[in-house]
Amino acid sequence: MRFKILCSLFIAITFASCAYHKNKIYKLTILHTNDHHGRFWPNKDGEVGLAPRGTLIKKIKEEVQAQGGHVLVLDAGDVNTGTPQSDLQDAEPDFKGMGLIGYDVMAIGNHEFDKPLKTIFKQRQWAGFPFVSSNIYHLKTNERVFPSHVIKKLDGLKVTIFGLTTEDTPFKSNPKYSSELKFVPAVEEAKKLVPLLRKDTDVLIALTHMGHYENETHGADAPGDVTLARQVNGIDVIVGGHTQKPLFKPDIQNGTVIVQAHEWGKYLGRVDLEISNRKVNLINAKLIPINLKDAPEKITADLKIETLLSEYKKKGDSSLTVEFGTSDGEFMGRREIIRSKETSLGNLVTYAYKNKVHADIGLSNSGGLRDSIYEGKITYETILTVLPFGGELAVAEMNGKELKEYLEFLILNLNPGSGSFPQISGINIVADKKTKKIKELKINSTPVSLTKKYLIALPEFIAGGGDKYPKITYRKTGFVDADVLKDYILAKKQLKVTEFSPTGYIKLK
Repeated sequence: MRFKILCSLFIAITFASCAYHKNKIYKLTILHTNDHHGRFWPNKDGEVGLAPRGTLIKKIKEEVQAQGGHVLVLDAGDVNTGTPQSDLQDAEPDFKGMGLIGYDVMAIGNHEFDKPLKTIFKQRQWAGFPFVSSNIYHLKTNERVFPSHVIKKLDGLKVTIFGLTTEDTPFKSNPKYSSELKFVPAVEEAKKLVPLLRKDTDVLIALTHMGHYENETHGADAPGDVTLARQVNGIDVIVGGHTQKPLFKPDIQNGTVIVQAHEWGKYLGRVDLEISNRKVNLINAKLIPINLKDAPEKITADLKIETLLSEYKKKGDSSLTVEFGTSDGEFMGRREIIRSKETSLGNLVTYAYKNKVHADIGLSNSGGLRDSIYEGKITYETILTVLPFGGELAVAEMNGKELKEYLEFLILNLNPGSGSFPQISGINIVADKKTKKIKELKINSTPVSLTKKYLIALPEFIAGGGDKYPKITYRKTGFVDADVLKDYILAKKQLKVTEFSPTGYIKLK
């Protein structure tokens, strides 16, 4: 928008510089991030943070512009949810910091809907740049909730950026905040939209929050960027997020360049393009580390951004430093591990759920557990980092037959590697992988009776069908998940990892 105003002011003098030049080679650099998840401030090791990111982006912008090129700064969504300081302030510091950096466009991610729609609109005001998604509609009016695309005119070069959001959003965010919305399958929406946009643009960029699944192996999750590129012709670049993968080399599919910059602002992605007569050539693509431990150089903080964010950091810290207990080691919550196997953190959290309401079984989706508990002091910040969504604990009652069928679905259909992968306490199972049936089921070492009633403590999110769990009848408890864990740790004081070590309670034969 600023460039449009500049051109209109100087159109009489510099019309040529604002018009498209046939045969001219235009240089365009795309800087991109995704899955920021509340990391506006550097971590305890001085890694990541918006202020050093701002310094790096400013430096690259100056270098590119000095060589006659243009820069776009894009984010592929999921700014919300991840650190207590951000979550308790509705990500205000994150969006205002990104606004100061000079982001041009952001795609809507599924975790934006951990907040109500009115909060997302408020966040857009804080940011000062557009949020795009072409496949989210109001159920009642069938109108788009957000603009489908944004057009940027850069010295006559027309660049169109359109947004797509995973249709899994109702299952992978708080469903009560998206219940009045419709998430149209993203690839199908793109098949309709791309031919229309392609007619009148020089560069077409898809800014997506769908995920990168190599060779389309998306399992139970909705299709991602590789499927989009293979099935929809005419997209020059896909800037993606959702799976939080570092694509150190771009994945080129059907002539489309696919990039993704890991998570949390650990890297800034950079894509350098040259365009002439609507032919787009990839010159270079890479990920630049932002103060990671093994990074070759230290990036200093942008003082203006740091000054803004420091007040939010102080405000957030004031309520988070209360100590509730200690840990003698790491309770494993790392994404790549907890989403594939039983872990000590999964056992701790589900046992705390079970203990709180005197249930027979405690259950959680692994995607709801967002970080490890590390050795040392456990504060409220620690707990909210593990359980940042503010979900309510629910209780469901099933007879033994119903419970067996429910558990069969969970352990034999929810694939390892996905956020839906279950963490469970209180059971022992022997199951047949071929028949997808449970052969032996015990609760607290006692065989389950098919007619007896059993209680399950679980997040309301998955009881209501979130993360592709079957919808079940449940009642709310009024307890927030983080407070349940806090109370359990407060009562126990000292946590020992060995008490919650994996036992192999599920055996598949």
